[in-house]
Amino acid sequence: MTETPRRKKLIETGIPLKTINKESAREKSLRHGLPSTLHLYWARRPLATTRSILFAQLVDDPSAHPDRFPTVEAQDEERGRLHELMERLAHWENVNDTNLYRQAHQAIMDSTGGGIAVLDPFAGGGSIPLEAQRLGLESHASDLNPLPVILNKALIDFPARFHDRPAVNPNYKGDIGSDAAGMADDIRYYGKLLRDKAFAKVGHLYPKVKDEHGTEHTVIAWIWARTVTNPNPANPVQVPLVRSWWLSKKKGHEAWVKPIIEDGKIRYEVQHNADGPKGNEEGTVNRKGGISIADGTPIDFPYIREESRAGRMGAQLIGVVADGGRGRLYLSPDAQQIAVAACDKPADYPNGDIFDWPGRINVFRYGMTEFADLFTNRQLTVLTTLADTVAEVREQVLRDSLAKGMPQGEPLDAGGTGAQAYADAISVYLSLAVSKQTDYCSNLCSWHTTGEKINHVFTRQAIPMAWDYTEANPFSIRSGNYLGQVNWVAEAIQNVPAQPQGEAQQADAATRDYANVVVSTDPPYYDNIGYSDLSDYFYVWLRRMLKDVLPSTVRTMLTPKAQELVANPYRHGGKEGAAEFFVDGFNHVFAHIRDTANLDVPMTVYYAYKQRDTKNGGSTGWYALLDGLIKAGWEITATWPVRSELSNRLIANGSNALASSIVLACRPRPVDAPSVTMRIFNSVLRSELTEELRTLMASGIDPVDLNQAAIGPGISVYSRYSRIREADGIDMPVQKALEIINRTVDEVMGDADADYDADTRFAVKWYQSYGWAQENTGMADQLARSCGTSPDALVRGGMFEASGGKSRLLTPEELNDEHWHPLRDDRVSLWEACIRMAGILDAKGVDAVAPVMAEAGEIMPLDNIRALGFRMYHEAEKRKDTEGAIRFNNLVSMWDDLDQMSSKETVVRPGVQGELDM
Repeated sequence: MTETPRRKKLIETGIPLKTINKESAREKSLRHGLPSTLHLYWARRPLATTRSILFAQLVDDPSAHPDRFPTVEAQDEERGRLHELMERLAHWENVNDTNLYRQAHQAIMDSTGGGIAVLDPFAGGGSIPLEAQRLGLESHASDLNPLPVILNKALIDFPARFHDRPAVNPNYKGDIGSDAAGMADDIRYYGKLLRDKAFAKVGHLYPKVKDEHGTEHTVIAWIWARTVTNPNPANPVQVPLVRSWWLSKKKGHEAWVKPIIEDGKIRYEVQHNADGPKGNEEGTVNRKGGISIADGTPIDFPYIREESRAGRMGAQLIGVVADGGRGRLYLSPDAQQIAVAACDKPADYPNGDIFDWPGRINVFRYGMTEFADLFTNRQLTVLTTLADTVAEVREQVLRDSLAKGMPQGEPLDAGGTGAQAYADAISVYLSLAVSKQTDYCSNLCSWHTTGEKINHVFTRQAIPMAWDYTEANPFSIRSGNYLGQVNWVAEAIQNVPAQPQGEAQQADAATRDYANVVVSTDPPYYDNIGYSDLSDYFYVWLRRMLKDVLPSTVRTMLTPKAQELVANPYRHGGKEGAAEFFVDGFNHVFAHIRDTANLDVPMTVYYAYKQRDTKNGGSTGWYALLDGLIKAGWEITATWPVRSELSNRLIANGSNALASSIVLACRPRPVDAPSVTMRIFNSVLRSELTEELRTLMASGIDPVDLNQAAIGPGISVYSRYSRIREADGIDMPVQKALEIINRTVDEVMGDADADYDADTRFAVKWYQSYGWAQENTGMADQLARSCGTSPDALVRGGMFEASGGKSRLLTPEELNDEHWHPLRDDRVSLWEACIRMAGILDAKGVDAVAPVMAEAGEIMPLDNIRALGFRMYHEAEKRKDTEGAIRFNNLVSMWDDLDQMSSKETVVRPGVQGELDM
């Protein structure tokens, strides 16, 4: 391999992380029009994140061009311009700003010389390939799993083939479409046609329901409870297993199910009041087991599993949800609704074996060993009908396309762009809508009692058991209906860039070609998600619909498992075998990429990271990824914590160590990289981290992200050497390197203590030992003397309480007076300023902090207060002081806004007349 000269990229110096994380978190609440609504896939990266990272990965840092930017000031100015461009790119509302994307594309071309092709070899939900296409780059996606291959084709290939064409349906009144607008219109039209054809065949299975006045209403959903025979042989009634009897907890619209036992049978009545069951009586089953409503007999899970595996688990209709026009109607079940649901299973339906993965796919333990077991007979009937009707509608699209003058051409799978290929493409999108429908049309769906809607199957990355389940009406116009899925698909396609042409293929990352591509990838997350096993839930349906449309992609009966890079202990001989399989696979993939990819640009790798995955504060998957990259010859030049959750929400949830993903920038390590001793490593690490931490804190990063971002420069030092020898001569493992990096961060953060005033030095040390708790005044006196102050002075300083032989620091809640004037206070410490500003911000908001900040800035450098905020977040996190961590993080996170507001404040010093006294 020929070593190439390195030009630093933006991602290796700094990125506007706060804006990227904010927009990534906001993306979750937008949904409409986002390509993620095309179809569910697990752990899909936010588009704001992938778009920003790609730009920063490809665009040169100004320091790489001293001829154009000869001074630090010039470099800072240009870097600021590029960061402002990135901030605008992060906003979803700007995706149609052609001028913005023209500027972004030009910046990439200026840095790369053009001809850039981006590849994600673990393409998954397609965020990276799609955003590469949006930035005007040649985009490639591959995956071993056929489900993401289909999704990526639908996002970056098919819309580009048929972009700027009018719709072919007879109702279309427009001319040339814009990007994929014509295709989106056809998806809606032919999706409704498919729905109407299916309803004509099986609509009788979905009758309307009458209310107490005899008025008919369309059913939205039927609520069922699984049943088992009461374990008490003296009373063998079929008893329900119900998680909750409540149907609606919306205030003023409460509804719940009342079970009534009569003549050895149970019937169910829906009640409309707020006096429903509470506490232990809210349901009949929880995580500990169940209880019989017939006589109170306990029902343990071994008994339930045994009954279910023996085919003796039943189901009873306990409630009906109907469309009341302006709201939901909750009705008691009647004989007609029960009878019509008892239809026969269709003769032919998609199926496949479910894998037994304890904790992830629990249904297997209940005898639900095939995918068909996850659907009622009526659900299998309607889904099979919808699936089979796709082919009929495809023929209609072909006829309409030919009638509009489109040439027949080759099929879609052969690269066609004519009428046959277009009909095939529309059938792919209709098939995806049917596949999405299965997520809302299963006996694993539940009812959301506050949102009054259907919870889909994959509310988490697992296939869990559901006791009381919800059966949707796919022909309604409310929650869980098929036309809703069609509209989601159409809206997603309407918002894809549709140019330039993208390419997606099924390929193994370990063996595929990487020649002349830049790699940005979001690989599997160790053992977190069983992608292939979960994908089969959808794949068995998609294969039925697409085997004649995409035969090259849906060749296998189920998704490939043996080569999938997931550490599944149930498939690879236990935890050790799974870990070995994962590490060996990753090492091979990344070594292969290093040998053949475009190395003028750093590779970027995403990893879902949770700092405290294990008892010792580490993560097996995280270690494996880092170790695999480094052993494969990569040097990690930056790490950035990118999130899809707001930092204050993470802290409030007690998860302040969680970053949704870590993005690593990686360069090939020179083949002649030196080996060093652990002593040299420690020295270089300490020197570089000292400077890098200052740079990171000044860059606007939030305290919650600092520790993880600091791993970047730390692991960069570790990975630049071929070997680091410990005292006994063995090589230092990555786990130990991370421990040393974290310890060094602690030490560097503590180096500032020597520059603090005496009161602040005391307060930091006291907090480290006791937090906000009381302690003996003798201890306070001893610590105060060592810091050059005294308890009395600390009390006069307004930050400490010492009475009755006990002492403590005053909390931010006690120091939240917005009328505090630092210029009128005869003893102000850095600590007091920081604590008061944090308390005022929390209690009174930013407007109240600005004047206090302005006055504090007259006494001490404001940057020192911000740096102390970083330090105290770090200390609060170590003490597990969640409230303190929230306050310090919020103060630093809002710093730029506060600084801007405080600069507009007029500061009047004591004794100085600020205005004429009239």
